[in-house]
Amino acid sequence: MVLMAIDHVRVYSGVPAGGPTAGVFFTRWVTHFCAPAFVFFAGTSAFLYGLALGGTPERAGSAALARYLATRGLLLVVLELTIIRASWTFGFDYSQFILAGVIWMLGWCMVLLALLVWLPTWLVGVIGLAIIVLQSLFATVGVALPGVIRWLWEFLYPVGVEVKLGQGGPSVAVLYSIVPWIGVMAAGYAFGKVMVRDPITRDRLCLRIGLAAILVFMLGATITVLMNNPAPDAPPVIFRLLNQRKYPASVYFLLMTLGPAIALLPLAEYARGFVAEALRTFGRVPMFYYLLHIPLIHALSLIVWTLRDGRSGEERFATAPYVSIPDGERWSLALLYLVFAIAIAILYLACRWFAEVKARHPGGWLRYI
Repeated sequence: MVLMAIDHVRVYSGVPAGGPTAGVFFTRWVTHFCAPAFVFFAGTSAFLYGLALGGTPERAGSAALARYLATRGLLLVVLELTIIRASWTFGFDYSQFILAGVIWMLGWCMVLLALLVWLPTWLVGVIGLAIIVLQSLFATVGVALPGVIRWLWEFLYPVGVEVKLGQGGPSVAVLYSIVPWIGVMAAGYAFGKVMVRDPITRDRLCLRIGLAAILVFMLGATITVLMNNPAPDAPPVIFRLLNQRKYPASVYFLLMTLGPAIALLPLAEYARGFVAEALRTFGRVPMFYYLLHIPLIHALSLIVWTLRDGRSGEERFATAPYVSIPDGERWSLALLYLVFAIAIAILYLACRWFAEVKARHPGGWLRYI
């Protein structure tokens, strides 16, 4: 959640998503861990919630879990199209900008997971892994589909069709397709069985699964890079190795990001001190954090642009997060990280307050935030 804020400050700073210098490249690369971890561990959380509702490790699904996932998922979709969309642009002109972003994708994946939880846990995991590994089949099928069906398929997996709402209506930018992310969430759901093992076995399995994913990524991605002859102006080998496809997320991208996340997961239990407690505070109110961080970063960026250039340039962000700012006008990385630090400090104070409110009033509608 904290790393995610780096990328969203970057959006409003004009700094591109990756570049020839190590600073710009890794400013973007380090945020790649966010979406896979969100989706995977959302599945794990759903499994654990199913157990709390009376399910078993073999079949954690229930009517209550399915209803919760479907309700929360649809709520996320609505939030993406209303509050979150308005936060990106500070406007409601839907003729200019509609985004099917990460919260949209998380919402629909939860709705689909509500159907999968009725299956045995191991089968949910198998289905999830199959979707991830065989995702290219969705492209093959999509290209062969006719007209309207192919248009709708773009939400499931990219096939190169422009999505427009009505004749002459606005285009929809499908940033996160449902596949392979529903596979990631389903795999995370099955991973819940690992998390309920005894601590020693659980930690050992996390380490083995995580390191195995990293090893497969390093071997496969390295072979792929070495087999492709680079252009004369190609970036360094390490950049080409780590610059895996995110839209839609390739198998290598998911191995690269989920491997370290799973391997390092046991360390989170032993983290102590102020930083660890701050991270736990954010984790207690994740949706509140997300809904607040985009308008906060947007507002901070307008203040910074005004202080630096004498004008906010707010019109540039009418179609955010797709902003193209000339090289000479972009922020320095030092300024980007300073604004990021300020945003995190403000978010911590706000999240600490809301976490206390949520603790005093458990249940009800607050549990969705």
